[in-house]
Amino acid sequence: MKFFSLLFGLIAIALVVLSTLLHTSFLFLMALLKWLLPFKATRKWLSWLLIKIAENWVAFNSWLIDIVTPTKFVVTGMESLKYEGWYLVISNHQSWVDIPVLQKIFNRRIPFLKFFLKGELIWVPFLGLAWWALDFPFMQRYSKTKLKKNPHLKGKDIEATRKACERFKFQPVSVMNFVEGTRFTRSKHERQSSPFKDLLKVKAGGIAFVLDAMGDSMKSIVDVTIVYSGDRPTLVDLFAGRIREVRVDIVEREITPDLVGDYANDNAFRIHFHGWLNKVWQEKQQTIERLKSNID
Repeated sequence: MKFFSLLFGLIAIALVVLSTLLHTSFLFLMALLKWLLPFKATRKWLSWLLIKIAENWVAFNSWLIDIVTPTKFVVTGMESLKYEGWYLVISNHQSWVDIPVLQKIFNRRIPFLKFFLKGELIWVPFLGLAWWALDFPFMQRYSKTKLKKNPHLKGKDIEATRKACERFKFQPVSVMNFVEGTRFTRSKHERQSSPFKDLLKVKAGGIAFVLDAMGDSMKSIVDVTIVYSGDRPTLVDLFAGRIREVRVDIVEREITPDLVGDYANDNAFRIHFHGWLNKVWQEKQQTIERLKSNID
């Protein structure tokens, strides 16, 4: 039985790879046309077409999950979300599986998810160029040591965020941010001395900058909590059918005026924003415990 589940998983992953190659080929072609053609109306139409290609790719991957796995998805809180509009989506982050889960539940229900990516991810074969074609923002993170040696780099990440947000203002989008900054592991949790049992400490700067740049455009914050049956799974676990159940809880939060401010330079606002986000994370920890207790 384990052999067949692994075999089905490998076949499914192979189909995902083939689908990725096919869809990214179309993405590259449309992106090239968008770059070559200077007409505003044409570029707007091509941007729309690029999103449709990406949504079709996500839909195929989601269909595969439904077909080849017995995984049960239980999702609550989607009722008020709409395809039109702008959202800031935040979530806990346990595994690479989080991404196909988020794409599956939100695809064509809210605007296409766009992640802030580490700069080096642009070199990922095929996907890096696909993300670039879809206007995913690539961020360069600099250590305190490097910033000390190269003061001119200070603020470059904020500048990149603002440029990305300017592009996002012209077409409905869901800006996705994993607030913990990295996937949860027990070793990271211990190194941080995180006050949350199942979460890492929050990193508030990224979403604060997005809200400052786009607060007047954003409809709301979509706060997502994901819990899996068993241990934190891998992508092979997903396509091999080894994840029995996924529970997703969604809370739509209003963007109030006190959540928009100058995070980089206003110390009082920075303290307030951190306090607000820590309260959200305290609620998320309680949600995780509730969801775990309800998994069959």
